[in-house]
This record gives sequence, structure tokens and C-alpha cells, in this order.
Amino acid sequence: MHAPRLLVSAAHKSSGKTTLTLGLCAGLAERGLAVQPFKKGPDYIDPMWLAQASGRPCYNLDPHLMAGREIDTLFDRAAAGADISIVEGNKGLYDGLALDGSNSNAALACQLGLPVVLVIDARGMTRGIAPLILGYQAFEPRLRIAGVILNKLGGSRHETKLRAVIEHYTDVRVLGAVQSDPRLEIAERHLGLVPSNEADAAHAHVATIRNIVASQVDLDAVLAVAHEAQPRSIAAAPSTRPRRGAALRIGIALDRAFGFYYPDDLEALRAAGATLVPIDTLHDTALPALDGLFLGGGFPEMLAPALAANQALREALRHAIVDGLPTYAECGGLMYLARSLTVDGVRHPMVGVIPGDVRMQARPVGRGYVELAATGDAPWSPFATETTRLRAHEFHYSSLDNLDPSLRYAYRVTRGHGIDGEHDGVLMHKLLASYTHLRNVGDCRWAERFVAFVRTERDARRRAARARPSAEQGAYA
Repeated sequence: MHAPRLLVSAAHKSSGKTTLTLGLCAGLAERGLAVQPFKKGPDYIDPMWLAQASGRPCYNLDPHLMAGREIDTLFDRAAAGADISIVEGNKGLYDGLALDGSNSNAALACQLGLPVVLVIDARGMTRGIAPLILGYQAFEPRLRIAGVILNKLGGSRHETKLRAVIEHYTDVRVLGAVQSDPRLEIAERHLGLVPSNEADAAHAHVATIRNIVASQVDLDAVLAVAHEAQPRSIAAAPSTRPRRGAALRIGIALDRAFGFYYPDDLEALRAAGATLVPIDTLHDTALPALDGLFLGGGFPEMLAPALAANQALREALRHAIVDGLPTYAECGGLMYLARSLTVDGVRHPMVGVIPGDVRMQARPVGRGYVELAATGDAPWSPFATETTRLRAHEFHYSSLDNLDPSLRYAYRVTRGHGIDGEHDGVLMHKLLASYTHLRNVGDCRWAERFVAFVRTERDARRRAARARPSAEQGAYA
């Protein structure tokens, strides 16, 4: 089956590939094309922007966490029916954890048969751009660099010189030349770009980027590159039909403070039988009827005063979790459930379930991939077996301090930081809260296991409720 597709990568990090990929996705979508975006590696923020630009969910392809077959299946399922699939790389084309490059952008391109569009930050470059391109071509003979986009140019004279050099010394097409323009910038903070769910003018900003990129990049040439991808056999996708029976109601925090969720994880929750009920931690004052709760990551530190001001919801959450509502919290969700969150020296009260205090730090506390071993204490486990070593990731600039020394944990950290460099996954009541972000891939089938746990707890509550007067039933049952 022919599937037009390409990889947008770069010579090195911070070359502007995210902005250009946004512009390509938005520009092609404006033409009426179905554009399916992907992001290589662990990332929540870039995919949120790419989803905004394309109008379709953006899926992460992570060779470190996912088996090759999983990548094939996810890519083919998401790309089905799209006119073009665009994968945005992370870091540089050949960068990755493995010395042999097996988890690099280049390896992903080879696996999926992706022609590469190389973004080059051309500031200060003239003739030196030729050996750079030639070297990138020669380093991996299986890889096809189908074109380059020159970025952050210093004017028309600079562009003319670079085009002449590339034409003289290489056989690579110049697909576009984008001049330096402050309107292309997206504000950044400690973990990358400001998420689109926080950006009040995100739609307008994407439109501006679209117009600038479309005026300086040959979109027809980009489409031609995607159509040059060789046909590929489509991986058989597993069934994603929801489980039969009464659906479980699992609340999910979705607002400006919390938005870090992988779309395929949410799909896995639904396929396991969950109905996801959105909760706005900034404005809701009460919890709806729920069987379970999922608090994902985000930037609660940027909205700490507003979260603290919503005392009614904080109290409702604390009572529900203490009363036994099955709850899973990651990173920002963990921070929200602590006693307090201190930002720039100001202490803000939080939900108060976890006996500890969160403090923002100037440097990363935990950042990158982690490896975990199960303690055996978790009421539900994302592990296939207790001997499994689980791979996941963490991104946090906060620490969880003043912890009760009697706390139990779900994981021992063998790589990474977690909560204290040795443990992660606070366990109390029916809560598991960790700095670690899980993906529902490989041996980590956390979505199915969490839903199964919620179902077991719900059924137990229902049996107990039938044995006592209805007036004594729990508020969230």
C-alpha cells in the first residue's frame, strides 16, 4: 500500500524543526489534506501543537520504549486514511541513546521508509553547509535525505549564497528557505515550548506560522517528497473494540494545568472499558460520579494560585481519594495531590492527600528515560511480572520533600531519579502517584491493569452497597 510520508529532522537540536513542522502540517491541512502527525520520542508538548496544526491526534513513536512491531502497528493504524503522514524527529538526525544508533531518528526513518527533510539552522553558514549535507548523506547509506529546508536565514543574499553552494556541491533539493522572523517563535519554559492548552492565542499563532512557512517553503515539493516514499506492507492492527459490559467512569483532569496524555494510552483506557469523564481542576467545584480517577502531567506550578483558590474541588478530591477512590497520578498530578506547592518562594496549598511538600527547583531533578523495578506493594501493577524491568520517562523540575518515612512505594528506581533517587510511586489508600510517566506499550500494559483494578473495586463497592442501606453509599460510587 502506498502511504505518502516523510520525516522532518535536523542536524542538531534547536534548529527550528518543530516550528517548521507545525507550518507544514497547518499549510497542507489548509489545502484540505488529511495530515497525520507523529513525534519521535517521549514528548507531550510538541504533539499538542502538532495536533492543533493538523486537526488530528499526534502519536509518539519511541524506539526506546516500543518494540519495532509496536511502532509499525501504531504508525499504520494512525496513518490509515491520511493523505500524508509527517513525523517530527527529536534532537538531531543521528542522535539517540544507543551507540549503534538503533533508537535514533535515522533508524526510525529506515524502519518506516521515511524520506528525510533535513532542517538546517543556517545562521553564520555559507560554503560550510556543503560538507555538512554530504556528511549526513554518507553516514547512513540506507537513509535518503530527500531535501533540505534552510532556516533562520539572514536575508536574501544569504539565501542566494547557500542555494548556490548546495546546487554546486550536492544533489539535494532545497525545499524552502525561511528567513529569521520573531513571529515564528513559540514561548519556551523549562521543559520546552509552552503547551498549546495554555496559549490563549494558539489558533492565531499556528495560523501565523502556517502563513510564513507556506510563503517560504515549496509545499508542492514537500508533497512530492512524501509521495516518493516506497510502498509498505501494512502491519495488522490489534482489535481496539471496547470491552463489553457496563462502562467504568474514570475522571481525567483536562484543563490548562493538566494536559499531558498520550492519545494511544487514552484509547487503550477506552478499549479496556473506561468512559473518560473530563474534570476541570480550575473551575469545577465538585466531582461527578466516578469509579476511578487519572491525573496526568502538566504545569500545575504555572497555575498554582488558581489551583489553590479552588478549595471546593481540592476538598472533594481529598475526601474521595481518602475514602478509597482508585486513583492514578503522574508528575503534575502527584504535585497537585501533595500538601503544598512552593513556587518562587510562595507556598500554595494543594489537595493534601500525599504527606509531602513540592518545591520547584532551578535545575532539573529528573529528566529523561527511567528504569523501574516493582516492589510488589502496588494494588495494581503496570508490570507483566514482578521481575520485569520497566522502561518509562520523567521530566520534572520539582522535588517532593518532608515525606513521611513510613510511606510505601510501587517502584525501585534503577535508572533515573523518581521521588528520592531510589523510589517512585507513592502508595496510599487506593492511590498510586509517581513522577514517572508510563506508556501503554511493551510489558507496561498499565491502562488495562488500571481499568481492571478500578472494575474490581467498583464491583466490590456495589456488593457492599447491596448489603447496607442505600443512605450509606459512597458519594462517588
